[in-house]
Amino acid sequence: MKPTQFYPVIQTDNVEGTASFYSEHFGFRAVFTSDWYIHLQSEADPAVNIAVLDGYHETVPESGRGLSKGVILNFEVPDAKADYLRLTSQGLPVLKDLCDEDFGQRHFITADPNGVLIDVITPIPPSGSYVEQYTQDALPV
Repeated sequence: MKPTQFYPVIQTDNVEGTASFYSEHFGFRAVFTSDWYIHLQSEADPAVNIAVLDGYHETVPESGRGLSKGVILNFEVPDAKADYLRLTSQGLPVLKDLCDEDFGQRHFITADPNGVLIDVITPIPPSGSYVEQYTQDALPV
């Protein structure tokens, strides 16, 4: 397989509201809009995409219809602290407060209106034994 693009699709019963959430708070714009599916593209980087789908639409196999659980969306950003301050001032919930992790992340976790977890991350240098767990080309600096 040679993927040409990869992006998450959030199943919801509120397509328009969910798309608006990601547009307002995370800088996405709609590039395809219907009443059952909206494809969003980052205004900062067109290679970053997310889609919102009516979880009960006929295109979803019956066995997979409904709301998804167990997904965390990671947004890697230049300054997690600045986004923490911006998003909390806009009233987004904080499920994990901004912190530095020994494994090499400054991050916090919020959620979208469907309860999908959103982890906003800035890579930072890891400490201790975590340094050895990275390949040299993936080590945050």
